[in-house]
Amino acid sequence: MVTLEEAKRAFIPKLRPLRWDRERHVLTILDQTLLPFEVYWVEAKDPSQIAEAIKSMRVRGAPAIGIAAAYGMVTALNSPTNDIKESLNALAKAKLQLDAARPTAVNLSWATSRMLSKANRLVHEGEAKKVDELKELLEEEANRVYEEELEAELKIGIYGFEKLNDGDVVLTQCNAGGLATGTGLGTALAPVKLARALGVNVSVVAPETRPWLQGSRLTAYELMTDGVPVTLISDTAVGLVLYKKMVNSVMVGADRILADGHVFNKVGTFKEAVIAHELGVPFYALAPTSTLDLRSSVEEVKIEERSPDEVRTVRGVPVAPEGVKVYNPVFDVTPPKYVTAIITEAGIIYPPFEKNVRKIANM
Repeated sequence: MVTLEEAKRAFIPKLRPLRWDRERHVLTILDQTLLPFEVYWVEAKDPSQIAEAIKSMRVRGAPAIGIAAAYGMVTALNSPTNDIKESLNALAKAKLQLDAARPTAVNLSWATSRMLSKANRLVHEGEAKKVDELKELLEEEANRVYEEELEAELKIGIYGFEKLNDGDVVLTQCNAGGLATGTGLGTALAPVKLARALGVNVSVVAPETRPWLQGSRLTAYELMTDGVPVTLISDTAVGLVLYKKMVNSVMVGADRILADGHVFNKVGTFKEAVIAHELGVPFYALAPTSTLDLRSSVEEVKIEERSPDEVRTVRGVPVAPEGVKVYNPVFDVTPPKYVTAIITEAGIIYPPFEKNVRKIANM
């Protein structure tokens, strides 16, 4: 088994979509809505700007959203005040603002809750008596969120690497690489990138992922940048690709995984899982343990819906009759019966998920 130190030495990230400016307390975000045609960075100086970047999908992917939200909480203290209680109120307000940006991604509320709890503890225990002290300590906490995410992805890559052989082809969905996690590595793509870094010949098949085309715009761009062979297909070709045994496994990310093994991920994931299950192809969901939701039932999770114009158009160009009725869910839900295993930084979770997810979550 590859060690964590070996993985750290082997993988050098080329794409980091989030950059924190410590001097100015500004988060610089790579605008993923413009990729791969334009590389443009956006500066976010307060929680409202970071919330807008999350909502507009300039920054996207559950882990990256969590990291951005953590730094977003730090920017809540950029306002000129010396009142520590006012600062705590500003943080509470920022949490509400950020959480509303993308309600399905559990990493978002997880990160803001962590930051707000840390702030309250620092103030109430007397470790932060001044606003500047609080800001500095919260910045350190946001940095830890990033570092923990990167280490988690390296560990996910190590566990996922166990499921790969030389010459394997992996089918993925959407973009669960470093653009989606903020680190340059990723979750679903971590085993592939690590394998390539270690000299193992693996490649990827990426569906285009309508309507935002994260597969064609982002996954293809990211993998080509990292030197990983990738074949782009239309979303409707997934069944044929699996039927013709053109891939050896399916590896997808997740925005939320419930205690019973239900996987919420980019719409289209459920289709891949069902077809893979029927054809005997292993289906893996790869995500950090921060994505595990041990409280919600499948009926309680809100599936985000977005503007109908995203389906009626492709990058602003109409492709459907004006005014046609549209259903545009961002995520779907894959029942546990179709999931071969869930791969986390704490280990690989096999069925029965209702028993084993909680074991990993509590480690």
